[in-house]
Amino acid sequence: MIKKALTRWSAGLILGGLLSVSAHADTLKIGAMPVGSGWYVAAAALEKVIEASVKDTDVEIIARGGGVANPMVVQQGKADIALSNVATSLWATRGQLLYEGQEATDIRSLVGGLNPVYIGAIVRNEYLKENGFSSLKEILESDKAVNIMMKPPGSNIPPAVDIVLKAHGISRADIEARGGRIIQIDSSQMAPLMRDGRADLYFDTVLRGHPTIQEIALTADVSFIDLSQESMDALAEYGLQKGEIPQWFDIQDKPTLGGDFGTHLIAHKNLPDDVAYAITKSVVEHMETLAAEFPAWKAFKLERAASPETNGIPLHPGAERYYKEKGLL
Repeated sequence: MIKKALTRWSAGLILGGLLSVSAHADTLKIGAMPVGSGWYVAAAALEKVIEASVKDTDVEIIARGGGVANPMVVQQGKADIALSNVATSLWATRGQLLYEGQEATDIRSLVGGLNPVYIGAIVRNEYLKENGFSSLKEILESDKAVNIMMKPPGSNIPPAVDIVLKAHGISRADIEARGGRIIQIDSSQMAPLMRDGRADLYFDTVLRGHPTIQEIALTADVSFIDLSQESMDALAEYGLQKGEIPQWFDIQDKPTLGGDFGTHLIAHKNLPDDVAYAITKSVVEHMETLAAEFPAWKAFKLERAASPETNGIPLHPGAERYYKEKGLL
């Protein structure tokens, strides 16, 4: 059952930007991902900064969850704050796509624009050559068979791919009807399928140094391919912003167009305003320290931290107060 309130916090008072609470420390739970993941590293960096600057607060990292799970983790009161993707937070508040049947209507954003997280597409060069294709639009709107590879259900990639297909007037059933396949497998199995020609088009989350993409780039004859304008327009309706994937891999000869899921820090709406204010202030004003621990946050730009595009969902009132003081709202 969705919890309607968080009760762990004592009444607080901001003094000099620090949170004053009762004589014993309160515990702030932050939703991240399992140990060893990038978001666990990011949460560990947040733990240091928040404990150093928000008085009498201990941070506990929830070492599970992820971009899909964390909106519901916060909604259900299992974490006070969490790292999340902007797009999936939006889906969760709407109860759509991965969240049909449940809604995270009580989550709010604290800090937007932490770093981009792209969906990108990679295609076999031989497949392009054999069919005379040069764009994703041509591939998806032709009557030629195409084998599309992506992660299993539960990831944010499959629903994004469905949005891309729909933007071109087709569905998974149409792909199969023309002789193609939808292949959903674990990352460890992907490289052999591209190398052997059993997969033609591969969609995934693109991050610098992504191990699966690195292996595919080194062992298969493939190229990145831009997402189409139709795809970008459709993804934008679901909270993904148009972005350029930098030249992170040898198979790119220029930046590649992709959709940006975005990353932000979220909280439950019942987190006291003074607490939300103090956390927001702490994160924003110590971003240089945080980025030294988690380099992806070097992409953070203060002027975009409060914008609707980089948050996707409404700001927490405590965060709004901070941004108004900074002249960003």
